[in-house]
Amino acid sequence: MARASEARWRAGTPLASGGTTLDGVPTMIKENIATKGVPVPLGTVATELVPAANDAPPAARLREAGAVFLGKTTMPEYGMLSSGLSSFHPLTRNPWNTAMNPGGSSAGAGAGAAAGYGPLHIGTDIGGSVRLPAAWCGLVGLKPSLGRVPIDPPFMGRAAGPMTRTVADSALMMAVLSQPDARDHMNLPPAQIDWLELERDVKGLRIGLLLDAGCGMQVDPQVRAAVEAAATLFEAAGAIVEPIKPWMTPEMLRGVDTFWRIRSGVDIGALTAEKRAKLLPLVRAWAETGMGLSGETAYDSYMQTFKTRATTVAATEPYDYILSPVSPNTSFPAEWGCPTNEVETTQAHIGFTMPYNMSEQPAASVNCGYDGNGVPIGLQIAGRRFDDLGVLQMACAWETLRPAQRPWPSVPAAQ
Repeated sequence: MARASEARWRAGTPLASGGTTLDGVPTMIKENIATKGVPVPLGTVATELVPAANDAPPAARLREAGAVFLGKTTMPEYGMLSSGLSSFHPLTRNPWNTAMNPGGSSAGAGAGAAAGYGPLHIGTDIGGSVRLPAAWCGLVGLKPSLGRVPIDPPFMGRAAGPMTRTVADSALMMAVLSQPDARDHMNLPPAQIDWLELERDVKGLRIGLLLDAGCGMQVDPQVRAAVEAAATLFEAAGAIVEPIKPWMTPEMLRGVDTFWRIRSGVDIGALTAEKRAKLLPLVRAWAETGMGLSGETAYDSYMQTFKTRATTVAATEPYDYILSPVSPNTSFPAEWGCPTNEVETTQAHIGFTMPYNMSEQPAASVNCGYDGNGVPIGLQIAGRRFDDLGVLQMACAWETLRPAQRPWPSVPAAQ
């Protein structure tokens, strides 16, 4: 791929897509996004390693644009952990502090981008799986509006999005990734979006400040302080910042969690006993709680996803954008499967991120500080549905407002 790109540049005929070119740019792709000829293990030893017949839409768009695939990035078991823990891969660690977790499920993408494995990475997100590792790895991570980036197979709340060191790089990726693909039956109609028009004055914008998710874990004081400091800088730049009350409830979070447990229980129930025994104990125990539940329970949990959607849209409508933590917690040990490392509370940290998956609204993570372990803290910026460019513009504005960032991690000198 690199040699072909070099030949095109030498001939003066680089590839272009979406009004820009990624021809020759090193790129890594999350392993659940199929690339032709490469197996899709999904982070688990339970998967049969069969080479993919075709590129999934995000990989196809990047290949068409001339991006050079350096490799695939790791994910935890079936993508059901906010962690780098997997039965298939060695443990993925956080480059900022290798004792700590990179987050997940786009764990390898987060770690790879922070460590300098090429500038462009793509992850997937159904409850925070782009934004969480972006937060703990100090990246820009965008979960677009549902259908903005075609994906196959599509699913309720599931989005693919860029993970990069800068907003400008995420915008370059969006210009390519947002090209249509008929395989995604939830794909949005093509839109004329100038993804590289990132400059925007925040003066007069009405911004809601959400510091309590209303469910799950309590916000760590370090996280709260970092997000409040960010809000203060937006206010100093002329934005109208208003604290807002939480709209999520424990019942909504529990309902969505139960729906996912049922779905995963069905998936692992289809495995042989031998394969099921090889799954990570935390993931297996979590999924098995969703097996054998009644149809009434399944229907009620499914309806909580719609209640989450309706409530989130209504609560955010009065504001141009919403600022919040990405996650209530700071970094946690690399060996843990989630911030609590408990079966009952595996989703206790997604109260800020998951609502925007259900409501199909765009939301981005941008670094806004560092915790006591030297690991980044993420600021979430969410917008109304379809305003993906506006969210990137707000993230770009934050890049100019925030204090100087710490140097990116580097390989320790040999002793």
